[in-house]
Order: sequence, then structure tokens, then C-alpha cells
Amino acid sequence: MGYFELYFTGLLLVVIAMTLLWFVSVLIKNASIVDPFWGLGFVIAGIFYYYKTDGLEIRKLIVLTLLIIWGLRLSIYLAWRNLGKGEDFRYQKFRKDYGPKRYWWISYFQVFLLQGVLLWLISAPLLGAQFYANENTLNFFDYAGILAWIIGFAFEAGGDFQLARFKSNPDNKGKVLNTGFWKYTRHPNYFGDAAVWWAFGLFSVAAGSYLPLLGSLLMTLLIVKVSGVSLLERTLINTKPQYKDYVEKTPAFFPWFPKK
Repeated sequence: MGYFELYFTGLLLVVIAMTLLWFVSVLIKNASIVDPFWGLGFVIAGIFYYYKTDGLEIRKLIVLTLLIIWGLRLSIYLAWRNLGKGEDFRYQKFRKDYGPKRYWWISYFQVFLLQGVLLWLISAPLLGAQFYANENTLNFFDYAGILAWIIGFAFEAGGDFQLARFKSNPDNKGKVLNTGFWKYTRHPNYFGDAAVWWAFGLFSVAAGSYLPLLGSLLMTLLIVKVSGVSLLERTLINTKPQYKDYVEKTPAFFPWFPKK
């Protein structure tokens, strides 16, 4: 099976998974279940690519292992964070705006199919890294990818853990977390997520495939400009008075030492 044939077969797999998930969301009237599936969806795509490609086996094993660790950690964390809280306010607003009698089918295109297509596009480095094998051993870009993944995963998982612990203390309500990873960037989890996907991009480059880097770029653009940093910043500035001072001292995305 050729590269693009395999890639578009992956799209079909993702669409089927998203359609099944949408059916469940209609039954329970909760579109939020799409959020915890985000990481798991990449794991499904990565496993499919693993079994259908003939790339360098050691690289394939490394990519798949790192992907499973990242994807399952993210899905479990989001499921735990949303447990017992009902549908997210974003989807509640959509449901109200479109009307409950229409939103059940609109959500398929607006939420599930859209996220499925984005997931598929972003998954390109996973296929590129596993499809090609221009050398018989790992190279510089493989080791750079491993290092980038370690840094990214530390920031993402560590940032999520520190934020969850901070929010669990009632005394911190309304306050701004500015210690740990959050001392060096206002969004360590988003920076870490982007770094992880550039790590997968480096694995693709190591295999001699450069076009899939567009998947890493797309993930970064979504995080920074669409659903991550920019969206959250507008909310936090309006809800937390201390956040403006935090903005002046702390870098928004790339970690660096805070201003005095």
C-alpha cells in the first residue's frame, strides 16, 4: 500500500471512530466526550500506521511507544478532569445557539468530523516516521526527536500536574499559578504539546520524509492561534485581576526566565 493510499485509509479509520463516538454523544447528550478522545485518536492512527508500514523497526517502536505514553496520559487526564462535570460550557453554548433539536446532527460536523479531520492531518508525521527507512540505523534527527519529546512531555505532563494540584487547594481560587513550570511560561502544557509533535516531526525527518512536518506545524498553529493560548488568554485576563501582572513578567509560550 502506497503512502497516500495508506494515509487516506487512516482518514477513513478516524472518521469511523469519530462517528461511533458521535453516536454515544447523542445518546448521553454530551459532546464533551470528544475531548478525552483526542489523545486516544492519535494512538489508534499510530498503531494502524505501525502495522501497515515497513519502515525502520527500531524507529517505529520508539515512535509508537512515545505516542502511546503521550496519548493515553492526555486522554486519561482529560477524562479525569471532566469526570462528573457534565458537558463543557463551549458545547452547551453551541447546543443553546443551534437548539437541542438541531444540534444533535450539527455536532457531528462541527465537533466530531472537524476534530477527526484535524487529527488525521496532524497525524502525518506518525506515518512519515514509520513508512520510510532511508537508513538501517537511527540518526541524529532520531535522537533529537527523543530529546524534544522528553522536554515536551515533561512540560505538558508536569504543567498539568502542577495546575491540578494548585486548583485542588480552595485557598488558591482566583489566584494565578506562577511557580514550577508556570514560572517560565504561561502555558507549559501547550508548549509541551507542541514540542512533542515537533519531536514526531523530527522522527519523520530522520526517515527522510519532510512534508509531514506540516502536521507538526498545524498542531502548533491550533495551540497558539486557535483553541489554546489565544482563547485562554482572553478568558483569564477578564476573570483574574492578577493575570495582567503575570503576563508582563512571564513569556506566553516559549519558556524563559521571568522579568523582574
